[in-house]
Amino acid sequence: MTAEITSVADDEVVIFDGGHARRYEGLESDHAVELDGIEVRTLPRPGGELLCRFATVNDVHFGETECGVLEGFELGPVFRSEPDAEPYPETMNRGAIDNIRAIDPVAVVVKGDLTSAGTSAEYHQFLAHYGPAFGDRLHYVRGNHDAYTGATFAATAPFAVDVPGARLAVIDTTIPFAATGQVTAETLRWLDDLAADTAADGLPLLVFGHHHVWSPLSRRREAGYFGINPDDSERLIELVARHDCIRGYFAGHTHRNRVRRFPATGERPWVEVACVKDFPGSWAEYRVYEGGIMQIHRRIDAPDALAWTELTRGMFGGLYPDYAFGSIGDRCFVIRTSR
Repeated sequence: MTAEITSVADDEVVIFDGGHARRYEGLESDHAVELDGIEVRTLPRPGGELLCRFATVNDVHFGETECGVLEGFELGPVFRSEPDAEPYPETMNRGAIDNIRAIDPVAVVVKGDLTSAGTSAEYHQFLAHYGPAFGDRLHYVRGNHDAYTGATFAATAPFAVDVPGARLAVIDTTIPFAATGQVTAETLRWLDDLAADTAADGLPLLVFGHHHVWSPLSRRREAGYFGINPDDSERLIELVARHDCIRGYFAGHTHRNRVRRFPATGERPWVEVACVKDFPGSWAEYRVYEGGIMQIHRRIDAPDALAWTELTRGMFGGLYPDYAFGSIGDRCFVIRTSR
């Protein structure tokens, strides 16, 4: 298969060729280079010093036993762990945890779908893996897989997390007993107040939730939209437009890497990051500088995790990579801050 540029930073490019990763470090920022016959430009380094790193994951799905199952979309193939082998959610999450620990993050945010079927046993599997690894640096919120059976664990959002140079807002977008998303009036009031306080503190604010927003540019306005419903999406977008300190919204849920921008919020990104559990096996690193914040998409590089993600690349009749992987600009970019 063709080599793929997976990660681009201000000083680094990572290229995957099947199950093999090649890392090029010490590169000049905002500079075009040719690596393995592929031309790529490193990201511009935001001004000022690097203040911290933090990380996010989403759609970790402890307890899941099959990949490639989507109701009403029966293209196949379906993949399962081999009998007597470690379940693939454990393989993938162990690899993600090892990679994240290597950057020594000040915080780790898990953006929902901690479980597959919303059971207490699956939730405790999640805690058993992520809790010892990150301790009080770990912050998490539920997703639709955790809430649509009526479970109430991980229902402590909204809450804020302060990191050096920035503030993170984590919101709960779930609807109990449903797969679709919402942002309640209470959450919007909380976020409105937090944004005002954050602006007074001179900090950028990043917002994290499980479900992605509906696009106000869409020609279709479906009440059953599988992300945040259109009415609540509009209210959230309007709130972000009022507060320049809010520099982006970051979701999971769709199992894809994608960035959208809307007229009301200008250059500020509405981001989706692909899942941990299957191709491409993603997590996101964030570097907070005095003058900006960089998102760097990372692919889990443990050999057993890569073997699984290369296998699951073939899901949905081979259409999955075009959907899930996204462009370089969907994966790696710099967010200008208002500081």
